Amino acid sequence: MLSRLLWGARTSLPVALGVVLFSALAGTVAGGLAGAAGGAADAALVALMDLLLAFPGVLLAIALIAVRGPGIGSLVTALSLLGWVVFARLARGEALRLRRLPFVDAARASGAGRGRVLARHLLPHLAPPAAVQAAFALGGVIVAEAGLSFLGLGVPPPAATWGGMLREGTQHLLDAPRLTLLPGAAIALTMLGAQWLGEGLGGRSDAARV
Repeated sequence: MLSRLLWGARTSLPVALGVVLFSALAGTVAGGLAGAAGGAADAALVALMDLLLAFPGVLLAIALIAVRGPGIGSLVTALSLLGWVVFARLARGEALRLRRLPFVDAARASGAGRGRVLARHLLPHLAPPAAVQAAFALGGVIVAEAGLSFLGLGVPPPAATWGGMLREGTQHLLDAPRLTLLPGAAIALTMLGAQWLGEGLGGRSDAARV
């Protein structure tokens, strides 16, 4: 069990980290660019985010994986397609607030274009809230990956994943409950650690603003 838990961590954690990293980068850049530019680009991004949020996330992920087939690539693609929206909404709202501040007006008055304003002046201020959101999102992605693996839509066996171990353990709930309790505890503790990390980063970010 310990060996399978460790091998499951080598599958579940890299998948979650990859999804969060890609979602954070893509969502922060897209939201920051749309918030800084405004106009048609901002309206198009808002419409796209509303369209994706209109569908239940789990059902959309199941549909994508069903089309592509189970595997790490399909799992990362499906979860990233949904995960970037949260970061984009956060970055857009923060960019809308920042672009009205004097330092942005000073950069534009000095001749800086939208790309330079975003890269040199907005993204550094968008990084701290995006990092806090990434820590909170990590726990959610781990649970989502475990849920899809539990349904048989994650990494196919014989590769060990925490969700797959939960699925296998349901057949032995009465005679060997540890087969379910141990991977469930690993998922819960990892999610709790991600929440604590997010709260710690959020506290430091708020202290830095003050």
